[in-house]
Amino acid sequence: MITHGEASFYYYALRLWNSLPEELRVGESVDIFKGKLKTYLFSHAFYYSKQVLSTCGLFYICFYCSYLCICGGSAPSIKSTWLQPETQYLVIQLNSKLTQKHKYQLYTNFTGELADDLAGFYRSEYEEDGIRKIVATSQMHPTHARKTFPCFDEPAMKAVFYITLIHPPGTVALSNGMEGDIVNTTIDGVAVTKTKFEPTKKMSTYLLAIVVSDYSHLSATQGETLIRIWARRTAIEQGQANYALNVTGPILDFFQLYYNISYPLNKSDQIALPDFYFGAMENWGLVTYRETNLLYDPVTSSNRNKETTATIIAHELAHMWFGNLVTLRWWNEVWLNEGFASYVSYLGADHAEPAWNLKDLIILDDVHRVFAVDALTSSHPLSSKEDSIILPGQISEQFDAISYSKGAAVLRMLSDFLSEQVFVQGLNVCLSVFLLAVKANNVSLPCPVCEIMNRWVIQMGFPVVTIDTSTGKVSQKHFLLDPESSVTVESPYKYEWLIPVRWMKSGEVQRDIWWLMEKEAVNLEMRRGSVWVLANINITGYYRVNYDHGNWESLFAQLNSEHQVIPVINRAQLVDDAFNLARAQMVSTPLALNTTLYLSVETEYMPWQSALDNLDYYYLMLDRTEVYQPMQDYIKKLVTPLFLYFKNMTSDWTHVPDRHTDQYNQVNAIRMACRTGVTECQNLTTRWFKQWMENPQQNLIEPNLRSAVYCSAMAAGDEAEWEFGWSQFKKATVASEASKLMSALACTSNTTLLERYLSYTLNSAMIRKQDATSVITSVASNRLGQSLAWDFVREQWEYMFTQYGVGSFSFASMISGVTARFSTPAELQQLVEFEEKHRAAGFGSATLAVEQALERTRANINWQQKNKQEILDWFNSQTRH
Repeated sequence: MITHGEASFYYYALRLWNSLPEELRVGESVDIFKGKLKTYLFSHAFYYSKQVLSTCGLFYICFYCSYLCICGGSAPSIKSTWLQPETQYLVIQLNSKLTQKHKYQLYTNFTGELADDLAGFYRSEYEEDGIRKIVATSQMHPTHARKTFPCFDEPAMKAVFYITLIHPPGTVALSNGMEGDIVNTTIDGVAVTKTKFEPTKKMSTYLLAIVVSDYSHLSATQGETLIRIWARRTAIEQGQANYALNVTGPILDFFQLYYNISYPLNKSDQIALPDFYFGAMENWGLVTYRETNLLYDPVTSSNRNKETTATIIAHELAHMWFGNLVTLRWWNEVWLNEGFASYVSYLGADHAEPAWNLKDLIILDDVHRVFAVDALTSSHPLSSKEDSIILPGQISEQFDAISYSKGAAVLRMLSDFLSEQVFVQGLNVCLSVFLLAVKANNVSLPCPVCEIMNRWVIQMGFPVVTIDTSTGKVSQKHFLLDPESSVTVESPYKYEWLIPVRWMKSGEVQRDIWWLMEKEAVNLEMRRGSVWVLANINITGYYRVNYDHGNWESLFAQLNSEHQVIPVINRAQLVDDAFNLARAQMVSTPLALNTTLYLSVETEYMPWQSALDNLDYYYLMLDRTEVYQPMQDYIKKLVTPLFLYFKNMTSDWTHVPDRHTDQYNQVNAIRMACRTGVTECQNLTTRWFKQWMENPQQNLIEPNLRSAVYCSAMAAGDEAEWEFGWSQFKKATVASEASKLMSALACTSNTTLLERYLSYTLNSAMIRKQDATSVITSVASNRLGQSLAWDFVREQWEYMFTQYGVGSFSFASMISGVTARFSTPAELQQLVEFEEKHRAAGFGSATLAVEQALERTRANINWQQKNKQEILDWFNSQTRH
């Protein structure tokens, strides 16, 4: 596919154009040219005439033009053209007006570089058996198709694509459709292969995919659908694609039943790429993935790697119907695409792996994750007006935690109060007619579905429901993490919601949902008496819950006496709600910390993970203060029983726990025991790592534990351990193993090594561009590396922003990561100066992230000033007895 570093496609297309007689290039015999050109170009027949400003003689398109013609007649000549860089349009001014209801065809020649910028049609490189190999691949989503070929690059504008690829003999060409004619021929004496594909379904530009590689594949059939997993030859030989192949069939079957529509295509190709900006992309019929997300090696990959593969495949395959078959009109409704796929990915993966109980993990991975963002005044609604999202940078910003995770949480809530059966029926006839399914199933709702949902979709944020169990009074309020912040964005609903409340009383779940329809109401059944009340059972509702002090104390008593009476998801919820309510000054900080006291007898993953996620904020805010050591001592005391529990369960670390979530919690036990200084743990991880260093060909560290062990050993060691880790990272042939080592290298306590590691992110031969953000944020998460990472970003921002571009660098996650610890006036001032210095050039996809960082830093300063002494006193009181 590559000739002297350029795409031969562009080379041959230009040669054809230049070889044509002059009359064919001025519009007199268009059909001849069109017939020849379609053999060589990726796409033809993209003939949408966009009725934009036709009366003004202006025609907006996205590419360099040659001439305009009209079938069977003459067309206006072109007077002038100019670029609109902000919107990525080329404006063509005509000498006269276009006529309505006429079809015009615009012909163009164009060239492009097969660069390594991870956007549009680009170049990915890897080494196999000592040979440098190249993959020509694509990422059109969301606005990069225009970078590849002439098009109206908007989701509502769909077309049928006729694809023919010219590529070197011995390579494989893939696209959305099934490959048809494959012909070996010569062009100007050069041997080439021409692969012609079946025409695609009518689809959006952003779903087009083109790949030319030296890959091999595994295949299977599911019904009438051909399933193929493509990857590097070595990865296929090592069996790294087997799990993806095995899990794809059941997931496809699930979605065919779920949507009640057969899979729309005759094949499902999935391909693992060495360089890929996103986690995966739902190109119709040819889904592209980062290697870490598609490939699973049973020898070296962890249980979490396996879950990631299953859930991401389910997410992308869900899009084959919802997103591809039915597509959003404009990018202001991204949440419908991504929120829905995120929600049903848990259902699809749960069908494929029923023993894992995956449906519950949406709470930790999505609901708690997005609460943290949606509680800021710089959040945004799920849906916004079309005209507020115009520029490419604004479009990219829509693909955030709100669209994915809040979208998933809100749809899960809708499914719960409608019932899954009604939700699926409504889905089958599309969201706008849910009312039909509601009536058909006699579901009792206080008002129409759209009235309920509009409050969750059109206004940002979410409520906190406060229940006074002494009186039965229930109220709602817009929850803000920083109580001193003010909301400047007006809401048509005045930040009030229609809230479904599932609840239980002293262990007994109440049968019916109770609806909070106004700001305040009274539910006399929620008076506590001598028992406790617990609301938002299994966190099906997208809101937090607060109680009167007496009910909190009753819940704590239950946790300390017989915690299993409270559902495991709600044990996680009580911890998460309490810590966040304390940050919002709605309960005291000691009350929040008291939710952790019972953890010394807790062995379930979800409550522990919820507690560790919240205590991580305390580490970020306080690990550079005098609170750090008392906090370490308390958590060490808390986690030691968990460490010993898993030591016994696994017969001194020789077996893997059976349950999916136990495997996760075993990792927590080792990670936190080593982090807080449990000597037995530190000796264990150091010994395992040294054994590997002594025999690099034989890594006996259990795959689930490798991330924790590598980080612990790297932190305890020095340059020898780091250099060994780096050499193993560079030699790794399994992407998930390379990812674990890449994160662990940032755990070192040697600041010189951390500075060196940061410098490697500017050299794609050392750290791939797709991984640069991960390395920088990993260094920032090390308390010794945070200031180094921030200084590095400030020094290199202009270079990274101009040289890497949005296709290669996730600026939003980087800004969020390097500023996560900011909690002093000096750090706020540095952030303000950084924002002012680069305001003129802009921050691209990180614009909102910078605003959120400023808001979070101000809130962190206030929180630390108000809480540090009280937290220090609490930890000291716990470690004294």
